[in-house]
Amino acid sequence: MICSCKRLKAICEKFQKVESENMSLRKSLMLCERTLSRTMQKLEYQTSLAVELSELKEIEKEALIFMYIMKEGKFEFNVLKDHLRHKINPEDLRKLYETIFDKRTYMRNKALGVIFTLCGISANMIANFLFLYKRTIRKKFVAFQKLGIDKFLSSRKRDISVHDIPEIQNAVFSVLHSPPITHGINRTTWTIKLITQVINKNGYGVGKNTVDKIIKNAGYRFRKAREVLTSNDPQYDEKLNNIKNILQRLRPDDRFFSIDEFGPFSVKQQGGRKFVKADEYPTIPQWQKSKGCLILTGALELSTNQITYFYSTKKDSAEITKLLDILIKKCSGCRRIYLSWDAASWHSSNILFQKINEVNKYGYRKKHNTPIVKIAPLPARAQFLNVIESVFSGMSYSIIQNSDYISVDEAKKAIDRYFFERNTYYKKNPKRAGGKLWGNERVYPQFKEGQNCKNPRWR
Repeated sequence: MICSCKRLKAICEKFQKVESENMSLRKSLMLCERTLSRTMQKLEYQTSLAVELSELKEIEKEALIFMYIMKEGKFEFNVLKDHLRHKINPEDLRKLYETIFDKRTYMRNKALGVIFTLCGISANMIANFLFLYKRTIRKKFVAFQKLGIDKFLSSRKRDISVHDIPEIQNAVFSVLHSPPITHGINRTTWTIKLITQVINKNGYGVGKNTVDKIIKNAGYRFRKAREVLTSNDPQYDEKLNNIKNILQRLRPDDRFFSIDEFGPFSVKQQGGRKFVKADEYPTIPQWQKSKGCLILTGALELSTNQITYFYSTKKDSAEITKLLDILIKKCSGCRRIYLSWDAASWHSSNILFQKINEVNKYGYRKKHNTPIVKIAPLPARAQFLNVIESVFSGMSYSIIQNSDYISVDEAKKAIDRYFFERNTYYKKNPKRAGGKLWGNERVYPQFKEGQNCKNPRWR
């Protein structure tokens, strides 16, 4: 009995072992069946997708061929009219079709974009074919639906960009040159947003990007504008209007001088921009022994465009008094001369005012046949209105940058020759002919609120 029980127990254990192996085998078989089923489903999906893609490629090929034939103007209008008869009026379609043959590319693209969209071609495919943006295609189609065919095709592309219009440029710089407080803005510096608001209040419909581009195209960045371009003079408008009124009433026997000093300028090797070979990198030594120093005191007469100048040892009232003596002798016989300069301290000293009072006395003028001297001061921190700065910038660009004069006398000879040639040119050509000969000057030498006479790169 004991033996038979042990045997039975062993048989039961073998049976259980076989049963467990069968269970694991069944599970493996079920898992394989599921995996196989999923694989078959994926294979069927990929096969159907491949068929759809192949069909889609064929449709894209046909669409590309159609667009090419339409762009070349070789697709018959009657066939196109029959295809789109439920989507657009035949007369409107005729106008779109005729625009395809326009010489202007932007007009052809407008018509083609609308026709292709009506034919059911995707905006992405049309954009790639016409080399445009998708949003441009969509905007043109929306404009066609809103405006109608006549207004849609009558819209003209601008011949000149907004930021290139002189009137808007002058408006921007007229605002930028004045303190914000004069426009009712409680700030000490301008921002692009504030400038845009003020300009739009004056009737110019421009955006912030346009204003920003005008300022950058003038050679300035907004950090420079805060340091150089904006005057903080509380009497800015009053002084500016005074100068404008003087220039408007200037008689033939009157003279208006823009006065300033250039320098101190150290005579040594100077850097600058120049043409060099691709593998050449021009350098200048950091530490140089100066060969001398120059200061130029000059006056630009606006009506004749002539420069009067001399070399000074320093900037003070004595040098300005010396310039005054030269100008009143040079303008002997004139009725009146006006002196316009910045707010430097030596331009408003007691010595200078005493000298002006002396030469304005009737007895002095009758004896020496000299004109009356009037002062038309510029607003404080308004170098951009000092017209002679434009001439100095042109001179610096022409004969000082990239220079290496061996002595002060050689530098003086170059400056003398520059101004002699310039004065001679304007005597022969009273009206500036495009600025080709003196193209290095930033702007035409005249008093204008919206222009920037001083080069922003000059210290």
